[in-house]
Amino acid sequence: MNPLKQKLDINNERYRIIVSIKEDYLDGKLSLEEGNRILKEKLGTCTPDEFAYAEQSLKGVYKDEEILDRMDDLLNLFDGVLVRAENEYPENHPLWVYLEEINAVEKVALEADELLKQEKFIKNPWLGIFDSLAQWRTHLSRKQNQLYPMLEDHGFDRPTRIMWTFDDGVRDAISASYALLREDKYEEFLASVPETLEKLRDLNSKELEVLLPTSYKLLSDEEFVRMSKNDHEIGYAIIDPPGLYVVPGINDSAEQLSANNSGQNGVSNEFLNDLAGLLSKYVGPVGGTAVSKDAVLDVATGKLTLEQINLLFRHLPVDLSYVDENELVKFYSDTPHRIFPRSANVIGREVKNCHPAKSVHVVEEIVEKFRSGEQSQAEFWINKPGLFIYVIYTAVRDENGKFRGVLEMMQDCTHIRELEGSRTLLTWDKTDFVGDSSKEKSLAQEAAEEVEEEPLTADADGRFHIDAKTTLSNLIKHSPDIVDHLISLNPKFEKLKTPMVKVMAKVATIKMIAERGDFDVDDLIGKIDAFINKNKK
Repeated sequence: MNPLKQKLDINNERYRIIVSIKEDYLDGKLSLEEGNRILKEKLGTCTPDEFAYAEQSLKGVYKDEEILDRMDDLLNLFDGVLVRAENEYPENHPLWVYLEEINAVEKVALEADELLKQEKFIKNPWLGIFDSLAQWRTHLSRKQNQLYPMLEDHGFDRPTRIMWTFDDGVRDAISASYALLREDKYEEFLASVPETLEKLRDLNSKELEVLLPTSYKLLSDEEFVRMSKNDHEIGYAIIDPPGLYVVPGINDSAEQLSANNSGQNGVSNEFLNDLAGLLSKYVGPVGGTAVSKDAVLDVATGKLTLEQINLLFRHLPVDLSYVDENELVKFYSDTPHRIFPRSANVIGREVKNCHPAKSVHVVEEIVEKFRSGEQSQAEFWINKPGLFIYVIYTAVRDENGKFRGVLEMMQDCTHIRELEGSRTLLTWDKTDFVGDSSKEKSLAQEAAEEVEEEPLTADADGRFHIDAKTTLSNLIKHSPDIVDHLISLNPKFEKLKTPMVKVMAKVATIKMIAERGDFDVDDLIGKIDAFINKNKK
């Protein structure tokens, strides 16, 4: 029996009925009404996991794009048949957290509904709403980097790829509406909001009806415990950070295993072993999990320990990712200045499943051209005001010319593009490299200066007033050292030391910063208030 089918305990006869009706409907052999009538007559009801497994099983018969375009029709086909899941999960369970976020964002959507009814347009309430909605990308990022890879490990990959496309649609709709609001294009903004809210609610409905209940049945407590720990690294949307999901016995053994496997800077030996595998062609097998971080490897042009290799990768001024000849993600460099987030769950995952559906064909073409030897490099760049990101893909081949995978290199080249003339003398005070604090401060100041907003108000004693809606850009304008102060409060804020601060400063409020850093918002306001007013100009 198919392992996925066995895990979900799918009844063969019911499965055949569901797939048959779905296919006949998609082929135009059955009308919506007739298909719905037959389902009610032959099945009565259908569970979310039965619906999802049938969708997975259409693989090879219909393309993802066809299923994507007809997903709402398929859900309508099962109207009155698909059982609405209770979605009851233990407190702090990763799926319980998704549910909490969905409930929280619905409250924000209801506030938007009320504002749409008002005749007079007032910008500030809308800014508050879209400050919250802008956080939804974190909810989506956890799904894409945590939940989807685990489902795919069980052979459940088609629904996740289709869901990813819906994720992108919601993210883009929120961003587009928010941009119109910030640009004071009020009429266009108001016209866009209903569709944005509809896309958001539609996606949340799909999560509640199919994704979450199917995940609960398919994944184990061990997987959810691991997911919970990694979820905290990515963060949460709108809600306060929850506690870790605890299952007696599982957490204890997981923590012990983590402690036993920890390497330098908290990086696991599993990570080091992946690096050892990449070097094995020079030295042969290096012993798997038994390899010590102090073991010396005779690499191509020198001798390095695994610990040294790990440190070198962590301090590279570029981000690297490696996909092997089987198109599996094997490695990425976890640098503090990483431009885009990564999760350890991508390791061992098919690279095409690490990208949204709309760009999968590009990934597949790159791999195909590299594998055939027709091409060896492909470059891309992202050019935005104050930010230039360069990306290059290189075919990895062994000494015999055999294709061994793809190396991705990504670099923030904003500073490099600004260089003029020559520098031949050592000059410490103006050296601007990745990780250099002087540049980090100037980046933060540049980001703040680009934002037009009312300055912080001060009382008669010259004390500045801040609250939960105070923006990061306003804080930076009054105290550029606030970035270093935030990092001292929580290392999660290291991203503020990269060019991403130019994006974050424009939208982040103290409330959002508190949620990201696991702070009580009032407590963080107190810490920032004390710092700014102590160091005010």
